[in-house]
Amino acid sequence: MKFFMKNAGVLSISISLITLVISTDLQAKTLVYCSEGSPEGFNPQLFASGTTYDASSIPLYNRLVEFQLGTTEIKPALAERWQVSDDGKVYTFYLRKGVKWHTSKNFKPSREFNADDVIYTFMRQKDASHPYHKVSGGSYEYFIGMDLDKIIDKIEKIDDHTVRFVLTRPEAPFLADMAMDFASILSAEYAEQMMKKGKPEQVDLEPIGTGPFQLIQYQKDSRILYKANRDYWGTKPKIARLVFSITPDAAVRYAKLQKNECQVMAFPNPADLERMRQNKQIVLMEQPGLNVGYLAFNTEKKPLDNVKVRQALTMAVNKDAIIAAVYQGAGQKAKTLIPSTMWGYNQAIKDHPYDPQKAKALLKEAGIAEGSTIDIWAMPVQRPYNPNARRMAEMIQADWQKVGIKANIVSYEWGEYLKRAKNGEPQTVMIGWTGDNGDPDNFFATLFSCAAKAQSINYSKWCNKDFEALIQPARVTFDHNKRIELYRQAQVVMHEQVPALIIAHSTVYKPIRKEVTGFVVDPLGKHHFEVVDIKE
Repeated sequence: MKFFMKNAGVLSISISLITLVISTDLQAKTLVYCSEGSPEGFNPQLFASGTTYDASSIPLYNRLVEFQLGTTEIKPALAERWQVSDDGKVYTFYLRKGVKWHTSKNFKPSREFNADDVIYTFMRQKDASHPYHKVSGGSYEYFIGMDLDKIIDKIEKIDDHTVRFVLTRPEAPFLADMAMDFASILSAEYAEQMMKKGKPEQVDLEPIGTGPFQLIQYQKDSRILYKANRDYWGTKPKIARLVFSITPDAAVRYAKLQKNECQVMAFPNPADLERMRQNKQIVLMEQPGLNVGYLAFNTEKKPLDNVKVRQALTMAVNKDAIIAAVYQGAGQKAKTLIPSTMWGYNQAIKDHPYDPQKAKALLKEAGIAEGSTIDIWAMPVQRPYNPNARRMAEMIQADWQKVGIKANIVSYEWGEYLKRAKNGEPQTVMIGWTGDNGDPDNFFATLFSCAAKAQSINYSKWCNKDFEALIQPARVTFDHNKRIELYRQAQVVMHEQVPALIIAHSTVYKPIRKEVTGFVVDPLGKHHFEVVDIKE
């Protein structure tokens, strides 16, 4: 079976073949998840969207340490235990033995997971001269954006099952960083074989991991098929097959859920929540989201390089109306980047008021003529932090019209949207974030630091020395109270400089069929199926 389609850069198969595979064992349990979009790829080092992580890092890979499902607490994974030096600069990981790699038509592993795989995984991202560094575009936006290329001094193999990370400085969130998706461990042996065959990109297109599921087939914009990894080192999955039915329209996802064509769906429309609660075949799970939805102002493009313009455009937007119309009770108005449930939140900050007259005055002070145009980029997909980006863009467009700004709404296919946004094309871009590790650093440094600007995940292209002087010391101290104070001050700088219009933190809802058991709503926004079962 040949399932690599070179021109598309993805795996591809026919729907009839999927049907054939599913029907070979009618007694085995299959769970269908109605997902919201196609992944950008299958190597989580190279991308930063939750859609990609759901399809790659969660089912296919493991990390040295991982988060206890449903929490942000660290637990052992591919590392059974670890030690941290007194100065906080040396982390020694003792690796799990007996962990088997997936197999495929193109790769049969000759050994189990060991230290070489850990070193390959991180050195590919860190070392610009590494043979794999530039493969598949070589954009490691998380790793570089978090300064890990500078923070990690060296990685030493002590023996086959012991690895030592030596840091250039203490890094308070380092262990939590190692549980994030970009730290998923890839096979060094697979990489070596593909390089010898002259096809190194296969590593990123036909993934080989140690995770609970193995990828069997992928048809872009249609579906993904996985099978349970029966050699999995952890608790074996209870379902034999997992299918992602890629369904961008939330109404269609809900219709499929009602018909039992899928058993779990992503991101319901807020307007459908009450009907879901009344449907006896559906269980509606919910949890406060560790997320934020915002409109990034590209501070390198005129007139958004002027702080008065950014302040004016923020004051012109009626966020209360957006919360009511777009989130429909499933969101809370945001006044800072992090939600109030996260430690370090600055309760003292007062939100920018909705004040069109003040906005007009600021625009006049900034020399902006009435009728000036600004583009609003609106996401083409639902995200946990934004259930309807198009509607939100239309409301902002109407608000800006009232203060003399003509807004043009722009959108692209999701992968193209992200690519162009990272390249700095938009004046303003609707985007958002779901926290990866429960640490404020994962919001502030990941999204708005100078390093994140260099790596293009800072969509505002904002690099502020006063902000850096707060968030960087917060990373290197282990004094929790000191970190809280620094992050509170950082929020004041962001509030004054307005690199983005911070809009909302959403409640996360997860509708599942009543037959589904074991599903846990993840505060980090991922969809885990390794613990899920379906009642007969």
